Order: sequence, then C-alpha cells, then structure tokens
Amino acid sequence: GRMWGRRMAEREQGAAAAGDEAALGKGSETPVAARGSGFSPELTMEQIRQMQAQFTDERDWDQFHQPRNLLLALVGEVGELAELFQWRGEVTEGLPDWTDTERTALAHELSDVLLYLVELSDKCRVDLSRAVLEKLQVNRNKYPAERVQGSSKKYTQYRQ
Repeated sequence: GRMWGRRMAEREQGAAAAGDEAALGKGSETPVAARGSGFSPELTMEQIRQMQAQFTDERDWDQFHQPRNLLLALVGEVGELAELFQWRGEVTEGLPDWTDTERTALAHELSDVLLYLVELSDKCRVDLSRAVLEKLQVNRNKYPAERVQGSSKKYTQYRQ
C-alpha cells in the first residue's frame, strides 16, 4: 500500500548498508516475472517473520504493532489489493492482460498482506506454518476429493 513504498525503500537502504543481497532480491527473478506457479525456495515463513520483526524493532514500531492494529492494517491492505481487481470482470490466471506496472503493484499489495498476516500471527503466538498444515488436513477431511470432485458446494452440503 501507500506505506509499502516507504517501508521497502527503508528496507532496501538497510539491506544495502548491511550488504544483504538476499534481502534485496539481487540475483533472483523479479517477483512478477512471467513464470510458472510456485514460490522461491530461498525464503521461509520464519525468515519473513524474523525480517519483519527486525524491521519493526529498528523503528520502535512495536508499540503500534499490536494485534488489533495489525488486523486493521491487514484489512486495509486487502482493500488495496481488491482495488487492483475492481471493475475488471473475471481475470485470467497468469494475468495476461496486465501491464508490468500492474503486476508490480499486485506483488507489492500481496506482500503487504503477507507481512501483516505474518506479524499478526507472531503477535498472537500462532505458528502460521504449523497452523496451515493443520488447516489443510482439516480441509482434506471436510472435502474428501472423491466426494467433492468438481463441485463448489460447502462441506455441510456433503454430509449425509
């Protein structure tokens, strides 16, 4: 969002000062490169959590980054993300009709959402990686592939 540009510039200055090429993303693909689906394996959820915590600590923003405020910031960023899709109708996977500028804006907004989500999880003492694994198993149980194949019904509609 609007804060992202300032935050990213500060992060890049700090990373450059520390010589942290990985934090700057040097030597790797742009996050909006035309490529197949998937994520870079070089960065884990825990590393993102640590980098965001350090970023917040260095600015003494912990006083502001409490669960309620982080949730409201997250909702605001989701709104900014939604604005990118507003009035477009259906958007084809891979975003073939989007410009590089639009793709970059999307990458930044998705990053804002992720950063606030990770920090909110951290402040609420939720191990997001483990929670995701647990939730995927819950969803497998709710939506057995052999029972729901090709259907968008809610799980309560499958119970007999």
